[in-house]
Amino acid sequence: MSENNSSNFIKNIIINDLENKKHETIITRFPPEPNGYLHIGHAKSICLNFGLAKEFNGKVNLRFDDTNPLKEDIEYVNSIKEDVEWLGFKWDNLFFASDYFDIMYEKAVLLIKKGLAYVCELTQEQMKEYRGSLTEPGKESPYRNRSIEENLDLFEKMKNGQFKDGEKVLRAKIDMSSPNINLRDPIIYRISHSVHHNTKDKWCIYPMYSFAHPLEDAIEGITHSICTLEFEDQRPLYDWVVRECEMESIPRQIEFARLNITNTVMSKRKLKQLVDEGITDGWDDPRMPTISGFRRRGYTPEAIRKFCSEIGVAKSDSIVDSQMLEFFVREDLQQKAPLAMAVLDPIKLVITNYDENKTEMLEIENNAKDETKGKRLVSFSRELYIEREDFMENPINKYFRLFPGNEVRLKGAYFVKCTDVVKDENNNIVEIHCTYDPETKSGSGFTGRKVKSTIHWVDAKNCIPCEFRLYEPLILDSEDNENKNFLEQINENSVSVLKGYIEKTQMENAKPSDKFQFVRNGFFCIDTKDSSDDNLVFNRIVPLKSSFKL
Repeated sequence: MSENNSSNFIKNIIINDLENKKHETIITRFPPEPNGYLHIGHAKSICLNFGLAKEFNGKVNLRFDDTNPLKEDIEYVNSIKEDVEWLGFKWDNLFFASDYFDIMYEKAVLLIKKGLAYVCELTQEQMKEYRGSLTEPGKESPYRNRSIEENLDLFEKMKNGQFKDGEKVLRAKIDMSSPNINLRDPIIYRISHSVHHNTKDKWCIYPMYSFAHPLEDAIEGITHSICTLEFEDQRPLYDWVVRECEMESIPRQIEFARLNITNTVMSKRKLKQLVDEGITDGWDDPRMPTISGFRRRGYTPEAIRKFCSEIGVAKSDSIVDSQMLEFFVREDLQQKAPLAMAVLDPIKLVITNYDENKTEMLEIENNAKDETKGKRLVSFSRELYIEREDFMENPINKYFRLFPGNEVRLKGAYFVKCTDVVKDENNNIVEIHCTYDPETKSGSGFTGRKVKSTIHWVDAKNCIPCEFRLYEPLILDSEDNENKNFLEQINENSVSVLKGYIEKTQMENAKPSDKFQFVRNGFFCIDTKDSSDDNLVFNRIVPLKSSFKL
């Protein structure tokens, strides 16, 4: 499923390892914690790990790092599986970190027996004080030199539920003066009397991620443990755990730059806050940068994979313009999405010299880019709807659409000329009256005169009322992002809702998640949650055009 075969430093490491016979088979893994829904940053990691395994004829594991029962849920497990499959990938093995809790406990006991782990009773505040800083070494815990026998006894009592949450922890005994703070006797087990989604109430002690993760990789025989740059400082601890726990398989941790996108929050904690505080209507809100949100909005997996491939793999962080992702979505949909005529902000147009009892079927193309997709028949009659912005009673300079006395072409139909307007008691225009020239029918070969504008329409007799949701970025970027609470950057105008109409022809067999190119209005998708047969709801995926250049 790799979208291109361009080289990067991770591929070069793998190629070198294979050439030197370090590994016979490459095994990667995608190891999300099931404490939220996946976002676009995870998509980059998914594409990288699954793509490398495919390219080098290796294997890839989907593994849930479920070591924190307080935050994890089976809902997230199921959503992650769905997202990975929707992106177009299949895992070779499915594992849970909790599958290895017995082994992890045994390895913790081994560290105690080797004098490399001890039970500590410092409070969180005391531990922070003892840890030191980047410029000052830490201080040893007064419990650091307990005997092996005492530590084994206390750790077993922790396992047996004889202590309260937070009362004791198990710490690795490494180096309190290390310049790398991660090696200053990190916690490797904590007490948590909570029910786990997988192991239920079997355990009341749980391993810390920094201890569990290297063990999981080693147990599964992962050859290349690929993670983001924030784990670079933890690599010495990763290697220490694998070495001192005497694991047979020795994985190699490799770090790459995480994905950062303008106008986008890339933190599960912050995304969960948006959901919990009701700022969005769920993890799959079309404004959310979650994979489920993109799916509901109408993004395609092909476009996301192409985007992840194009941004590449780097060793230093950078920020990608969000319009780049939209570019690939637009490129993909131009080939796939059938054309449809929809009027989002309607005003009625009446052709006064057209027979009020007549309806004719006009041929209009199905795809703007591909003539082989053929044409469809769209009904046309005396009363139509056009976009309100396509009429101006007092036109500004260089306005070429419809205004009193001006003539335009109705797409796929005829020339019409505005003769007058009808207004209500508040002087608002409610109807536009036009006459049409039957000689100017599209496809007739008429060359008598030209018009400067073509506008789209829907037949008032044969259209479907529907709701259109137009989206703007949920997060407003600013020059002072680092010093701002991200909630202060919420765009209060991130969604606008319009009530309009769409032609019936393209909707005859339409279903939720179907995508269309609305003439002049952009690419739209039928919403999978709120849309129904009685109330069609469309999400705008992306506008037709962008200033972004690849």
